[in-house]
Amino acid sequence: MNRPFIVAMAAVLGACTTPSSVAPTTTNTDPNALKPVASFANISNRSQRSAAYFTEAGRVIQHPRCLNCHPVERVPTQGDDLHQHVPLIQAGGEGHGPPALHCNTCHQGQNVETQLPFGTMPGHSHWSLAPVSMAWQGKSLAEICAQVKDPARNGGRSLEQIHEHMAKDSLVGWAWHPGTNRTAAPGTQQQLGELLQAWIDTGAACPAP
Repeated sequence: MNRPFIVAMAAVLGACTTPSSVAPTTTNTDPNALKPVASFANISNRSQRSAAYFTEAGRVIQHPRCLNCHPVERVPTQGDDLHQHVPLIQAGGEGHGPPALHCNTCHQGQNVETQLPFGTMPGHSHWSLAPVSMAWQGKSLAEICAQVKDPARNGGRSLEQIHEHMAKDSLVGWAWHPGTNRTAAPGTQQQLGELLQAWIDTGAACPAP
């Protein structure tokens, strides 16, 4: 067997037996992605890991798509800058707007494209503000966390009910499909649900104030 052939075969066999440890890895560089639950496994302290889960979920909870519907004042806000709703609307006790101008007067069962500067008129069959017990605007993530897990301040809801709402409610899911001219919430609703479930499973610890 001639020498050139032997050299060529050695090169081929060498390429085939390259250790997998040197294979290139891919990194998710999407700034709008949520970190998966597995990425927090290196935090050995259970309470700290729990707080880290909620901090990551907080990127959704404190996103404008959520905050606009969770105002402390009973007046909805709009846009990424949380400016006052136009026209000015008082939400009322149940969060559906005043009797003569309920939310569904303008907000239909789904998003509606318009020729107006704001692009899409947001819509959902249950469009409304969050109840007073779940008002978040202006609060720190630590304050929101303490409120969310306290039945005396969250409308008597259990952590399982909080998870069900955030992970599966289609009105919450609108935040990832807000229409044109609006930024969507980070990640996906499924990822949010996974983070919150991990938070609950590790003791529902809150981030430091």
